[in-house]
Order: sequence, then structure tokens, then C-alpha cells
Amino acid sequence: MKEKVEKNQKYFDCPLTTAMNIIGGKWKVVILGHLFTGKKRFGELKKLICNDITQKMLTQQLRELEEDGLLHREIYKEVPPRVEYSLTDFGKSLAPILKDLCIWGQQVKDERKLG
Repeated sequence: MKEKVEKNQKYFDCPLTTAMNIIGGKWKVVILGHLFTGKKRFGELKKLICNDITQKMLTQQLRELEEDGLLHREIYKEVPPRVEYSLTDFGKSLAPILKDLCIWGQQVKDERKLG
């Protein structure tokens, strides 16, 4: 029961805190961004993130995104097993927010002549 109370605790704060508890962290927004182009397998996501993320961290972030209802994990009964990740409708609802964030990030990058 304690775990359920702790899990739901993230929804008791202000709306911005709730949002950041769900999508905050170094990798979640990046993962979601890559899934907007369609289903991805674990290895595809790892390569798209330029291998800067460990396998353990990617697994953890995917599990948290799935628990929060932002992505769907599909396991195919094949040999070898295949798992694909895709956005749920709830996850897709972040599209305009992530698009604006991407535009803002590009502006900052251009202004500061980064990358």
C-alpha cells in the first residue's frame, strides 16, 4: 500500500510539479520526441539517443513512461522476442508542447551558436 501512496504523491502538488514529475529528467522528453515519428524498438531508441544513455537508465525511463500512461509496450511472441514502444493517446497529447520546446531549443542553439 505504501508504494501506491508514494506513486500517487506526484499528483498532489502544483500542476507544474505534476508535469515535471511525469516528464522530467534528462531522458524522458528525448525518448518521447523519438517516439513521435512512430514505433521504436529498444535498440533503435538507444542508437537515436547516441548511446549516451545506459541500458539500465533507458529501461528505467521506459518503464516509468509506461507506468504513467505515456507509452505502450508491445511484446511480440516471436523468436527472438521483439518489443516495440509507441505513444499512447495521452503521450501524443504532448505533441504541441514538445514541438514548442524543440523550436525554443533550436532558437537558443542558433543564438548561442551551439552545435
